[in-house]
Amino acid sequence: MVVLAYVTLSQASSFSTNAQPTAFERWIAGAARSLTLSSAAKLANPVPDTPEAIAEGREHWADHCASCHANNGSGDTELGKHLYPPAPDMRLPATQNKTDGELFFIIQNGIRMSGMPGWATPGHEEDSWELVRFIRHLPQLTPQEELDMRKLNPKSPEDLEEEQKEQEFLNGGKADEPVHHHH
Repeated sequence: MVVLAYVTLSQASSFSTNAQPTAFERWIAGAARSLTLSSAAKLANPVPDTPEAIAEGREHWADHCASCHANNGSGDTELGKHLYPPAPDMRLPATQNKTDGELFFIIQNGIRMSGMPGWATPGHEEDSWELVRFIRHLPQLTPQEELDMRKLNPKSPEDLEEEQKEQEFLNGGKADEPVHHHH
C-alpha cells in the first residue's frame, strides 16, 4: 500500500486541482469506481420510462445538478470545469454506457475524491431513479427543453435583485410581492 501511495504521489505533478489527472490517477479512480459499482450494476430502474418521469428528472436536474453538470449535461459550467476531475459530459458513452443501477448508485452515494457528493435521502429514492431517466434523455435534449430548464436553475442574490428591479419597473416603479425561488 505504501508503494502504491508513493507511485501515485510521484506521478502527480502537484496537489493542485488545476493540473489534469495523470493516466495513473485516472486508472486508479476508474478501477476503484468499477469495484464499487459492480454490485449496483444489476439494479433495475423501478420508475417507468415515461415523459412524466423524464420531466420530473429534468426539473430536479435543473435545480440540483445543472450548477456542475450544465442543463445539457456537458459539464461546461464554471463550477463543473474547476472540479477535480472536471464534471464529465453526461451525454457521452462513458456515462451513457453505465447501467441504470450504476448511475443510481453514483447519484445516491457520490464518488470519493471527486466533486460528486452523495444525495441519498431516505424515502426519496424515486427522485434519483427519475434523474437516471433524465440522464438517459440528455443526448436527445431539445433546445426548448434546455431553455425551459433555465427558469428552474438556482438564482444568485444578484440574479434575484435584478429580477426584483425588473418586477418593480414592470409594475410602474412599485415593488410587487417579492420573488421567491426554491433552492
